[in-house]
Amino acid sequence: MADKRDYYDVLGVSKTATDDEIKKAYRVLARKYHPDAHPGDKDAEEKFKEATEAYGILSDADKRAQYDRFGHSAFEQGGAGGAGGFNFTGMDFGDIFGDIFGDLFGAGGATRGGYSSRSSNSPQKGPNARVGIRISFEDAVFGCKKEIEFNHKEQCPTCNGTGAKPGSKVETCSKCGGQGKVVFNQRTLFGMAQSVQTCPDCRGTGKVIKDKCTACYGSGYISKKKHLEVNIPAGIDDGQAIRLRGMGEPGSNGGEYGDLLVEVSVTRHPTFQRDGFDIYSTAALPFTKAALGGFITIPTIDGDVEYEIKPGTQTDTRIALKNKGVPRGGDMNRRGTHYVTLIVSVPTTLTAEQKRLLKDLDESFDNGKPRKKWGK
Repeated sequence: MADKRDYYDVLGVSKTATDDEIKKAYRVLARKYHPDAHPGDKDAEEKFKEATEAYGILSDADKRAQYDRFGHSAFEQGGAGGAGGFNFTGMDFGDIFGDIFGDLFGAGGATRGGYSSRSSNSPQKGPNARVGIRISFEDAVFGCKKEIEFNHKEQCPTCNGTGAKPGSKVETCSKCGGQGKVVFNQRTLFGMAQSVQTCPDCRGTGKVIKDKCTACYGSGYISKKKHLEVNIPAGIDDGQAIRLRGMGEPGSNGGEYGDLLVEVSVTRHPTFQRDGFDIYSTAALPFTKAALGGFITIPTIDGDVEYEIKPGTQTDTRIALKNKGVPRGGDMNRRGTHYVTLIVSVPTTLTAEQKRLLKDLDESFDNGKPRKKWGK
């Protein structure tokens, strides 16, 4: 026993640690070193066994009291069962391993190796369903109403949701006695431990249907096409979703329906680009207006606006149109900014008179002095 580490040191807790602190510390170590997460790693396996042995002692009030008084010697005659001679038979690690296996394998309440942290036949909310819609850039900015069509499972009118053929009975599962789960002892890496498994006969419902309803094939639900008008809020962005409560898949064991997620795709606009709540675009600036200044027409999501340009404005100048962007939180009074990059436009065709005027203008910059040609 001299080679054994102190159980409190193994879990990394103080001798005054509460039951919750001990349990939390063991969860962390069990997740970190569980053999299923490190197949073939003997070092991880030994650390997992060591942590499990420590938790087996410190999580039991009587054994913890003996350990605090006598140390490891209190369990020297503990027999051959379990890690380090400690027998784990009768101990319930179900909630611990339910968390571990849920994290390791992404089950979200599903189990691995028969462990579960929740009651199998307790009401469970149904999974979410999804439907996609496409809207225009303008509809995304200002909001709109759209009708969607989707399949929705409703209670079977033939069996009233029981899943049983009319006139037949839904019986209590004889294997689990209606509990939806069975308890048994299982040999593990660290000895015998009690584990809980979803009943294989009733699949956790606690009920067995002998004669299934022919209309719903025993599911208790039938699928129907459903049409629904959805309010698309102003300012929604591409890839966002609208949640419709209770319109998803049915729950199990009397649990509530899941939600319907309406996923939005926004069509690209030929003129405007969006970044968050701001809009970006370019606008042509006649070279005469760039030089002399004046009003130009700029397209915005709200329509054309007149904007006064200062004399001498250069190409690539960016102007900001406040409160012409995308609404924040659906509030049309709180909008982003529309940024417009001005591109000076040079005409490609000129009349003879326009050419003469431009030539006169050009020569005026040199006070009528003839220019020396390059290379002469």
